[in-house]
Amino acid sequence: MNASKVAYRPVGLALGAVSGLIAGAVFKQVWKVVEGENDAPSALDEDRSWKQILFAAAVQGAIFAVVKAAVDRSGAVATRRVTGTWPG
Repeated sequence: MNASKVAYRPVGLALGAVSGLIAGAVFKQVWKVVEGENDAPSALDEDRSWKQILFAAAVQGAIFAVVKAAVDRSGAVATRRVTGTWPG
């Protein structure tokens, strides 16, 4: 493993945490627009339908994946600009 990959590890971990926070905030805002509710349904919420719970999970998963990919890619590009090598 080269020095660039080792140096990127803590950066990657921090970016992962940040992307989770960003994705959670984005999902809350999207959920408010889509369903008009402040809180998304929990899988254990017996008052919600299967359709509503699975839809919320799909939207949340898609948002998380897109935000994580964007943050990870941005971190890799920034690392290449600073170090001259790709961290992957």
